[in-house]
Amino acid sequence: MPAEPLSAHDIEAGLRELPGWQLEGDRITRTYRLPSHFAATGLTVHVAQIQEELNHHSDLTLGYNTVALAVNTHDAGGAVTRKDLALAARVEAIAAGHGARTT
Repeated sequence: MPAEPLSAHDIEAGLRELPGWQLEGDRITRTYRLPSHFAATGLTVHVAQIQEELNHHSDLTLGYNTVALAVNTHDAGGAVTRKDLALAARVEAIAAGHGARTT
């Protein structure tokens, strides 16, 4: 059963709980800056592990010392769903442990 798209109001409410995350088009996004490329790589691997666990994957981009995520739900027609907010919350919970901060 596909996930249900969230209303604009529900997305806004969810993003209030996720400082640094924002709605860009049909995705929620965030970029983290880390102290080194090695730290950024560690965060990327950790995010990939969470995505596998949730069976929900984002566009995940590794830069020299940055990690960017863009998340929406393909089986909901590319809309933002509760699955996206849950993934973002899981990433938020581990990002600081890798030395991440908002860009």
